[in-house]
Amino acid sequence: MQATRVPAKAGVSGAIRPVVSPRPGRRCLVIQNAVRDVFMPALSSTMTEGKIVSWLKNVGDKVKKGEALVVVESDKADMDVESFSEGILGAIVVQEGERASVGAPIAFVAENANELEEAKKKAAAMGAPAATSAPAAAPAPAGAPAPAAPAPAPAAPAPAPAPAPAPVAVAPSPAPVARTDGRIVATPYAKQLAKEMKVDLASVVGTGPNGRITAADVEAKAAGKAAAVPAPAAPAVVVSAPAPAAPVVAAVPPAAAAAATAGKSTTVSELRGTTKPFTTLQAAVARNMNESLKVPEFRVSYSICTDKLDALYGALKPKGVTMTALLAKAAGVALAKHPLLYAACTPDGSGITFNSSINVALAVAMPDGGLITPVLKHADSTDIYQLSRNWADLVKRARSKQLSPDEYTSGTFTISNLGMYGVDTFDAILPPGTAAILAVGGSQPTVVATADGMLGVRKVMRVNLTADHRVVYGADAAEFLQTLKAVIEAPEQLLM
Repeated sequence: MQATRVPAKAGVSGAIRPVVSPRPGRRCLVIQNAVRDVFMPALSSTMTEGKIVSWLKNVGDKVKKGEALVVVESDKADMDVESFSEGILGAIVVQEGERASVGAPIAFVAENANELEEAKKKAAAMGAPAATSAPAAAPAPAGAPAPAAPAPAPAAPAPAPAPAPAPVAVAPSPAPVARTDGRIVATPYAKQLAKEMKVDLASVVGTGPNGRITAADVEAKAAGKAAAVPAPAAPAVVVSAPAPAAPVVAAVPPAAAAAATAGKSTTVSELRGTTKPFTTLQAAVARNMNESLKVPEFRVSYSICTDKLDALYGALKPKGVTMTALLAKAAGVALAKHPLLYAACTPDGSGITFNSSINVALAVAMPDGGLITPVLKHADSTDIYQLSRNWADLVKRARSKQLSPDEYTSGTFTISNLGMYGVDTFDAILPPGTAAILAVGGSQPTVVATADGMLGVRKVMRVNLTADHRVVYGADAAEFLQTLKAVIEAPEQLLM
């Protein structure tokens, strides 16, 4: 008997059933995708596990191919994950706030309603909690004990008189609430509409699940309506009911509880004596720092006068130009003459890869810890005004975790600037996969000898270059810093 296998889509599991071929004496095997796995995707080259930020569908909801199903937190961004197939969300394996390794099943999609029980069985076999099609209260935190069954009441010496019926507060259904964790979560179509209609997503309050911004929210905002701002919840209605056998505690809706606690800041006294696990971003940074220990690094320092650069910045600042963009542009212009500085050692250490683009990554501290390095692409050839606009957009989206992986992993040279904090000089750790990083300190008034042999006061900035000695040698680093000094001290070329 000959057989033919019809391949299933990647990331999809299914059962195999025989089907009689139209030709007598031949049979073929096809994939019957009754229940499909939804896997944790790899959203970046460094991602090993992901965290579920929010499910955009409930169990029992219909799912279309290409529709956003879940929001996943990778090591440096929150991203929508779309469904690869059409069906019904049959079971959720990994709940909101939980983590899973890349490639692990996080949910099951049933082909039709008849397969829902099979999806639930597969989830139960993996230890997932039972789920219903209606939205339910959030699960107990991992490790929390399950509620004990009520114990029978002990016999009383004499029956006590029944208390008078107590009023029971019946809370109305909670209204949608705005997200308070600082993240901007929107559907892909809403993001596209916002870009087309020039609507700032940070100013829109989402009415979707968990405060998610929908296309309707964006359209309403663009039309000038009071969109997405829910009216205050009506006061609870009080009705009389017979006294229960045991006290009844009204449950706080999960969304309301999150809104009540998310805005609280942690004080120093609350942190003392505690252990706080890394966030996903902090864990990624820690892995990269450990990788950097394998690289033979060396450092070179240089002093650069910034009087003319400061004057240029003062003239251009009202036009939206930032000092960060000026530094990135200066580095880009200098790097164009020194290709080794934006090259990289091959993964096996056997050669040098010369990059085709000068993409300057700049470190940005994140509010919840860790840092991210948004990339200004083609810093050498992009004009200073466009670089400044690009940087403002990158920083805004970085802090709301909306960058795509390419926007923070494509850097070929890195700048870390602590000058705004009053830091004079520091060393930066080389990011893996690059040849050099520049640490920039603040400009300080310094007494220097002038060209005519007199003493004068100049604003001087210290920069420290950390380089991979397999790619860059001492003379290469020194020559690059000489070029950078010449560019910064004659900054009019940054406007060309």
